[in-house]
Amino acid sequence: MSDETEDQQALADEWAAAMEEQGDTEESVDPDELLAATGVTGDSVELDELQDEGTPVSDPKLDVILDIPVTLSMEVGQTDIPISNLLQLNQGSVIELDRVAGEPLDVMVNGTLIAHGEVVVVNDRYGIRLTDVISPQERIKRLK
Repeated sequence: MSDETEDQQALADEWAAAMEEQGDTEESVDPDELLAATGVTGDSVELDELQDEGTPVSDPKLDVILDIPVTLSMEVGQTDIPISNLLQLNQGSVIELDRVAGEPLDVMVNGTLIAHGEVVVVNDRYGIRLTDVISPQERIKRLK
């Protein structure tokens, strides 16, 4: 097994363990069900290949854009404040956002909402578990 494959396997095992731990936080979830749902069996992780019924990946027109980098960001919330209040902010200041605690975060790609998710922590690193992906048709509706 190559070093890259071993690194990927180790990372997948860490995430699987974290997913198992996360399952007991809010709802009582059977760890075996969680492992089966994530495709984890023993020491291996099986990942389903992403499929899109739209344009096939082998389409030469699509190949041109596959390597273009995009900015992926998570939005916790937002608020409008006057510049005078903005200038008074310092370390320890608290800003009230338009979201309720526990509400899903918005996952944005180049400023366009594509999904909702929740924050997870694995080995002192933040990640996001997608809970709802916005359909392409809905994204187009939001652009208008």
